[in-house]
Amino acid sequence: MRRATRAYGSQAVRLVTDIDHDPWGSVRASLYETARVVSLAPRLPGHEPRLTWLLEQQMKDGSWGEGPAPYRLLPTLSAVEALLSAVRSDTPSGPGREQLAAAAAAGLAAVRNLPPAGPWPDTAAIEILVPSLIDQINNHLGQHTIEVIPSLGPWSRGAGLDVPHGFARRHEQVAQRCRSEGAPLKLHHTFEGVFRHVPQSAVPAPDGLLGSSPAATAAWLATSPSSGQSTKAVTELRTVARRYGGLFPEAAPLKAVERLWVAAALAGPGLPPACTATVRAWIYDIYDTAGVRGAPGLMPDADDTAMAVLVAALVGEPRDLAPLAVFWSGTHFDCYVGEDTGSVTANAHALQALDAYARCRPTEAAAHRPRMDLVADWLLAQQQPDGAWPDKWHASPYYATERCVTALTHHGRPDARAALRSAADWVMATQRDDGSWGIWSGTAEETAYAVKILLAAQTILHQPGTDRALHRAEAVLEAASLTPGHRHPALWHDKTLYAPHAMIQAEVMAALQMLRMRRETQRTAPAHERDTEGTAS
Repeated sequence: MRRATRAYGSQAVRLVTDIDHDPWGSVRASLYETARVVSLAPRLPGHEPRLTWLLEQQMKDGSWGEGPAPYRLLPTLSAVEALLSAVRSDTPSGPGREQLAAAAAAGLAAVRNLPPAGPWPDTAAIEILVPSLIDQINNHLGQHTIEVIPSLGPWSRGAGLDVPHGFARRHEQVAQRCRSEGAPLKLHHTFEGVFRHVPQSAVPAPDGLLGSSPAATAAWLATSPSSGQSTKAVTELRTVARRYGGLFPEAAPLKAVERLWVAAALAGPGLPPACTATVRAWIYDIYDTAGVRGAPGLMPDADDTAMAVLVAALVGEPRDLAPLAVFWSGTHFDCYVGEDTGSVTANAHALQALDAYARCRPTEAAAHRPRMDLVADWLLAQQQPDGAWPDKWHASPYYATERCVTALTHHGRPDARAALRSAADWVMATQRDDGSWGIWSGTAEETAYAVKILLAAQTILHQPGTDRALHRAEAVLEAASLTPGHRHPALWHDKTLYAPHAMIQAEVMAALQMLRMRRETQRTAPAHERDTEGTAS
């Protein structure tokens, strides 16, 4: 066991050190975001390679993006609009017009083959971005210049795309508000969806990327006169492009989110002492009395604020809870001011943060107990009949369910036992034949969450068959941890799906270490205290 602990410690130190040296965050480039920059900032250096990259990313069915078909709607629309913009350009460069037009036509066909009613994922501002892109595409298709491209024949003039049901009304409401009031800070991250409705003077020049988004920044540039501020914005885009090989992520930098989520994950089985000083330095840098932002240019939010409070308490440096209180709604925490849909993971993190803070400051625990109980009540009310919890920040219910189970287990409410048992039953019933778990296919990330659900539930109740399920899962996690450069599927929600590699790696490492610790505990326990199954011991 000491050897396994040393291995975990060295891996954790290496991961924390790598993150500490990278101010950007380990996410892959976004097809949606890169296509928006192609369309909105064609003069930015690297335009031709970006066009070529878009063509290379197109799938056999004509679509773009990751995940099942509904998730491919937005990236496909973004790529199609970017290609049509290049076709209509007075000075096209790189791939020829015919090649661009053929790819756009295949993308349009893929969009038409999508189910007209969804269900559409609850990604960031999809109800605004989809209608905006469809308007732009239909405008392209109505231009005489398109008709000379044979491969676009069936799509030109009068054969445009319809806005999916339920999107048009919301988009028009937002557009009307933007025309009268300007774009609120809430929309800066997705500014490319509303910038045509906003007077340029209504949005201040960004200090860095607008809303942390390359696409939003490119949209601001598209309507801004040349100035020192626009030159600065171009410099920011070029800097991001250099970091991502000429391409763009949906948010940059993701330093705060990555550091908080990695530290919290590694603390599950025990944060190695060699990591503690670095994590404390992160908290000193990230914690803000005005609330924590996931990235520069975003609004402060309860999720990041709660995680900062949680990690601070876990490393023995508790911070004031006042910034978190700003988001209190009376029954639970709003993720941010002006939120449309609640987040169970943000509230699970808040419950964990309050619990960890109370453990550090036991004399204050009683004062926070009523609010903690209300959050627990709210979380229990959100559980689905099958025992799982869904959430808007992640495509997989295994992520949200693990967060809720962990928070409720630490909170220690006796009346939560039925909910925890239901969650564990759901996990046991959904394990795949190869020992993994996953909403679309088995993944190491989701398997890590499932393992943590079963381990947390077992602290207060026994589920028959758990040993065998965990033994099979351990093999899945071991295989992933031994595969250099393992590419984790994109499951996290921003504008489209993304995969925060370091955060996922930390979850896999932590779950694997927790399994090893459990196995060692079983091996050394007296015979009468061991599990009767014996499969994994």
